[in-house]
Amino acid sequence: MEVIIDKNSGYCFGVEFAIKMAEDEMEGSDKLYCLGDIVHNDMEVRRLSDKGLVVIDRDQLQGLSDCKVLIRAHGEPPETYKTAIQNNIELIDASCPVVLKLQHRVKTAFDKMEKENGQIVIYGKKGHAEVIGLTGQTLEKAIVVMEDKDLDKIDFSRPVTLFSQTTKSTKGFYELKEKIENRIREAKGELNELDFNANDSICRQVSNREPQLAKFSAENDVIVFVSGKKSSNGKALYQVCKSINDKSYFVENETELDPSWFQNAEKVGICGATSTPMWLMERVMRHIYSMEEGMVLSDS
Repeated sequence: MEVIIDKNSGYCFGVEFAIKMAEDEMEGSDKLYCLGDIVHNDMEVRRLSDKGLVVIDRDQLQGLSDCKVLIRAHGEPPETYKTAIQNNIELIDASCPVVLKLQHRVKTAFDKMEKENGQIVIYGKKGHAEVIGLTGQTLEKAIVVMEDKDLDKIDFSRPVTLFSQTTKSTKGFYELKEKIENRIREAKGELNELDFNANDSICRQVSNREPQLAKFSAENDVIVFVSGKKSSNGKALYQVCKSINDKSYFVENETELDPSWFQNAEKVGICGATSTPMWLMERVMRHIYSMEEGMVLSDS
């Protein structure tokens, strides 16, 4: 049996940058606060916690002063920056450049929609860190849509500008776009460019992984997808694997592996989300190796 780690899996640029910033800051200090989990992977959070990274929430931020706080790749709403100024907090801003650009686009579109009695709609998970940052650009007026039932929140007789959380599925975004277009036609009898403006704001580091993972899933008998259970990106990418290879299994770490998955398998592929560290995929690979004598290890 051969086990291969997908060379395209692992941290995206934004997550890698945030973790590097955190590690660099902690070299000169035994404590650094982080607003929320730096990455949606519990094992990596624990590793950094052992180095001195202390995870806090927004309520706890209000009670801090004269310290350093890391903003993770997901970005933050304007209120966080105001709190930092008021409390003399030094922000180590590791917001992903892609997310920052999207926040600016959402703010600009919101100002325009306010003048036109329109609405900002965000395809994303309500309560997700990135989505909180995006809705913060709209004075919390943006409508967050995840499922078909959420469409009922939209007034289709008024203009709509659509954006997406950067880590959502490209397929899901365009399906939503079509549904909104159909609902506008039902409400107005027609669709023109003033009624609807759809912006595919999905990160290409994420969307490009979908075809890569589809190919990788087809090339292997069994797929082990490694991701934190909190990761929206992980859930979306795992579904890509599962749609191609029914023998795809989602695990958070090596303890969840089942030896029966690998019976009669010649090639096993290990892959993961943009929040999955390479060291964790390597640990999963070693554990599979320990379960099957004579397995050939290789990286691709």
